[in-house]
Parts: sequence; C-alpha cells; structure tokens
Amino acid sequence: MGALICENLTALKKEVGNELPLGDWITVTQEMINAFAQATLDFQWIHVDVEKAHESSPFKAPVAHGFMSVSLISKMLGDVLEVASAQMGVNYGLNKVRFPNPVLVNSKVRLKSKVLQVDDYGETGAKILWDCTVEIEGAEKPACVAEFVSLMFE
Repeated sequence: MGALICENLTALKKEVGNELPLGDWITVTQEMINAFAQATLDFQWIHVDVEKAHESSPFKAPVAHGFMSVSLISKMLGDVLEVASAQMGVNYGLNKVRFPNPVLVNSKVRLKSKVLQVDDYGETGAKILWDCTVEIEGAEKPACVAEFVSLMFE
C-alpha cells in the first residue's frame, strides 16, 4: 500500500484518529541484528551467537533486540506517511513501550499506526503523538507496541 501524503501540518491534523496505511513487510536479518548489537554494544548471546541460540534459547533461534523494534518505527512511519511541506523531523520520545513478542531472525515485521494527537510546537512545528504497533507476520502478538512522539517542522 502506498504512503499517505499530507500537503502540510494542517492537513496532518485532519488525520488525528485515523489509521495510516499499513507498512510493507521488512525482513529482520541476522546482519541487521549484528549491526544493531554493534551500534548499541549489546552483544548478548541470544542476539548474536547463532549456534548457541539454536542450542540453548527457548526460541531455538537468535532474536532481535527489543529496542531494535522501536528503532525501526521512525523508518516505518516515514514509509507510510509523508508531509510534503516538512523540512525536518526528529524523534522526541516515547510515552509507553512494551515488547509482547520476540522477533526471531528472518521474521518479517511491519507497522500498524494511527495519528493520536498533533499539537503546535514553536512557530513552524508540530509535536505528534503516534500509536504504533510493530506486527510480526504470522504471529498473534506484536513485537512492539509504543506511544511514539516526534517533532516535525515546516
């Protein structure tokens, strides 16, 4: 499904309460998990030791870091929504985050999201509250549910 394109922040405000298009599936590879471990210095064996994960993990495979699911939200939101007038967007924070289900290596994830709130921020910006669910293909429970906050400037 294609991205929703809003002309400007005023148009984005009209989307409050609406679901955004579903994102495309992204395959979470071992290379991505290893790169995330390298970036965060979190080398716990459940993530990066493929052999040990197959032998000793209750999941019988490596799993992605929970925070990797959160870090994908910015990219996945950008894939489903564009504000044409925006010059810059930044992550502002998270109000609530949970990781109900692990993401096993080679699983596919996608974003299900909704605009919860859009407030003016400074002269040319908006603070946006997003309801985000990172779904795992074929799984009943999601990888991550989060109330994500970002800033966008025209």
